[in-house]
Amino acid sequence: MSAEPLTPAEAAAAEKSAEEVEKGYRQPTVDVDVMRGLLDGRYAEVRQLVRDNLVQHAGLLEEAERLGSEEFRERVKEVVVELAATGQTGMGLPTEYGGGGDVGASIAAFETLALGDLSVLVKVGVQFGLFGGAILQLGTQEHHDRWMADIVSGRLLGSFAMTETGHGSNVQALGTVAVFDPETDEFVITTPDDDARKDYIGNAARHAELAVVFAQLEVGGERHGVHAFVVPVRVDGEPAPGVRIEDCGPKMGLNGVDNGRFWFDGVRVPRSHLLNKFADVSAEGVYSSPIESPGRRFFTMLGTLVQGRVSVGGAAINAAKVALAIAVKYGDKRRQFEAADPESEQLLLDYGMHQRRLLPLLAENYALHFAQEVVADQLHGVFSGLTDDDEVRRLLESRAAGTKAFGTWHATRTIQECREACGGAGYLSTNRFHALKADTDVFTTFEGDNHVLLQLVAKGLLTDYAGEFEEMDQFGMVRFVTGLAVETVLEKSAVHKLLERIKDVLPGGDEWDQEAGLLDPNYQVAMLRFREEHMIGGVARRLKAGVDAGGNPGDVFSRVQDHVIATARAHVERLVLEAFVEKTAALPDGDEKVALNLLCDLYALSRIEADRAWFMEHGRLSIARSKAITREVNNLCRKIRPIAVDLVDAYGIPREMLRSEELLSSEAVGVDG
Repeated sequence: MSAEPLTPAEAAAAEKSAEEVEKGYRQPTVDVDVMRGLLDGRYAEVRQLVRDNLVQHAGLLEEAERLGSEEFRERVKEVVVELAATGQTGMGLPTEYGGGGDVGASIAAFETLALGDLSVLVKVGVQFGLFGGAILQLGTQEHHDRWMADIVSGRLLGSFAMTETGHGSNVQALGTVAVFDPETDEFVITTPDDDARKDYIGNAARHAELAVVFAQLEVGGERHGVHAFVVPVRVDGEPAPGVRIEDCGPKMGLNGVDNGRFWFDGVRVPRSHLLNKFADVSAEGVYSSPIESPGRRFFTMLGTLVQGRVSVGGAAINAAKVALAIAVKYGDKRRQFEAADPESEQLLLDYGMHQRRLLPLLAENYALHFAQEVVADQLHGVFSGLTDDDEVRRLLESRAAGTKAFGTWHATRTIQECREACGGAGYLSTNRFHALKADTDVFTTFEGDNHVLLQLVAKGLLTDYAGEFEEMDQFGMVRFVTGLAVETVLEKSAVHKLLERIKDVLPGGDEWDQEAGLLDPNYQVAMLRFREEHMIGGVARRLKAGVDAGGNPGDVFSRVQDHVIATARAHVERLVLEAFVEKTAALPDGDEKVALNLLCDLYALSRIEADRAWFMEHGRLSIARSKAITREVNNLCRKIRPIAVDLVDAYGIPREMLRSEELLSSEAVGVDG
């Protein structure tokens, strides 16, 4: 007698069961130390050194609330100099000057520093990353020998003076001018108008003695574009001759950072103060550069500073960890409304909606952690000379821009949701959300506005990092793309090549929709790849159609700008998922792998769910499948809930950095240390 055929519901359940068996799904128990080791990676000792130093300065979190602005700025300066003595702040600077000579270690240290007071983090970034990094990457041996040892030790504090009031992200249009005077062998630095004042500059208002100033270089009446100069801005604590300094005034946060403005009125600096790794001026007034193209030379100079974007993105992801740790732990303690047992109330984290609010963000944080790990490794390879060529650098610049944008947006969204999830208690300063919100909000515009950075990502996708990439502005990109057949754009794209490898997963329409398993990483990645490839083609077609119809390239770009940003978002989201999938696939079997698979699936399906309208509009998601994804997201949240506290404990955030004593009593939630 033959068995009765399975009903559709039974068949779906059997398929789901098979997928879970394939992924080793069962209810895991997470060893916090093992998971922390996976997160800390190769720089576990560096991260622990920073954690230990944070505990030594835990009182700074309270001082940030109690001290006035001037007092707190001085206190932050003291802490930064003290940290310099431990070696943690100079890990990316050369060993011969007292640094650690390891760029990867410097990123790990900076990310971990974000678990503490963020004014310290930003001042460290300005001093050792931006100021010190500019002299290291744009200068030559003479500059290194003269200044680097004092920078590493914290004896010489400086500023990175690029941004101007009237030009923002458009660095090529900076107004500050540096004119070479051959009679005195000096450059004359001038601020021609208030639009060209250097604005929002860290360390400027009180502590900087030198500044790396970006200005238009002029030699013999000819402009050669933006170059960097080392300019004294203070002498014995007072503004240097010809330098005007003004405090930016109160800010939303980061009250320990002395942001200020610079004006230069004919300030003279020796010719040797030009940071001349990529261009030089002789005593006779002859300009020379190993890079012939002005556009390529400019982008090469900016590309050496990509470490700032990688650092800010990683710091934002780690600041979000603090918010998640507090909110998840609070949800595991706080009770509200009647539970199944009438004698007690139910824990917040046992409610499905509370899980929905926090656990997809937890999954996204883990995903971004591993995506940040990829870009930090790429940065280390490039800056250490292990994998350095033009194409690798361009890919790094694009990935760093995208990961920074996603990491900082994630922090802003996550901190707000976690604050709300802690109710009125989250509004109290002692529970850290006040400082986290105020101090991280600017990260979305640090090192470039996120939307501008995503335009950089999209430009790379559309031109496939063509030889002209460095010299193109957004209008040049339009002209380049419209000069190609749309099919050529798609054939050039890396996504198209990847899709060729997975075409069997994409038979099309309902067939794909019904056959693929929701928990299959090939299905998850294929969905995001399809969306990305389709969007690239759509942007190319719209650009070409607009120009072919006689439109001005600038107007055409403006009309499709939303599509451009959406394409870049789709690309970065796919990279983040792939980083997570590759990380979990490489792990040995065990509970930690099971837990990470749960998080990876939750991240992937919640991303598809969030953009379900697009997938349905383009025939890649049926109504039934869409509903199944929502059910699966809820199911994954329920599976993650029992290990949620362990997953945030694995971040290794010192108890002193969480504060929140009333919210997180050790008796209630079993917090160690």
